[in-house]
Amino acid sequence: MNHRLIRIAAAVAAIGIVVVLLARAIGADAFHQYRDDLVYYTARHLALVGYSMALALVIGVPAGVLLSRPSFSRHAERFMQIFNIGNTIPSLAVLAVALGIFGIGDRPAITALFLASLLPITRNTYEGMKGVSPALREAARGIGMTPWQSLTRVELPNALPIMVGGIRTALAINVGSAPLAYLIGADSLGTLIFPGIYLNNQQQMLLGAAGTAVLALALDAIVAAGSRRALARRGLAA
Repeated sequence: MNHRLIRIAAAVAAIGIVVVLLARAIGADAFHQYRDDLVYYTARHLALVGYSMALALVIGVPAGVLLSRPSFSRHAERFMQIFNIGNTIPSLAVLAVALGIFGIGDRPAITALFLASLLPITRNTYEGMKGVSPALREAARGIGMTPWQSLTRVELPNALPIMVGGIRTALAINVGSAPLAYLIGADSLGTLIFPGIYLNNQQQMLLGAAGTAVLALALDAIVAAGSRRALARRGLAA
């Protein structure tokens, strides 16, 4: 418990130092000038991340579980290449393709972010399920559990630490890529970053970049804390 508190305190201190340094670089006047924009574009950024991550979880987790089943595991790596499409193709190219299909706005941005987030979730779910001890599966069958009960009560809880690692990776990719949505007409913190670059307005650009970084750290901390609590309830190590 003490080690966990020390890690949390160190993380909070590191984030605090970064925030203070960025605040000094941006300046109070810029905060006041762009305060309303920062709130609005952070909310829009969160919406893009939320929708795309929800889609990635809804598809990626069941796909990873399915590929870990004996009947599919031989072909798992081939299928994994399909889920890798959002990572092998550059983000701007994916955005351009999505723009051509869905037009300007949130839909192509959500599609591109969904594709970028899909592989880490699917891959880690697959690896986590494959890493569950066969003895645990045998024990579940031995006490009369159905395959569904074994999956939900034994396999998924034991695979959760690795699955959470994939979710955190996907979340970092998603939050960091979402500013590019500005280029196809979707509002995000990129709406502060790119005009700041074009206009050589360093304060505006730094404000958008800092908001993206802080948002990524905050969301990662929330997922990490939630996973530790879930694992602790089941008596598993984080």
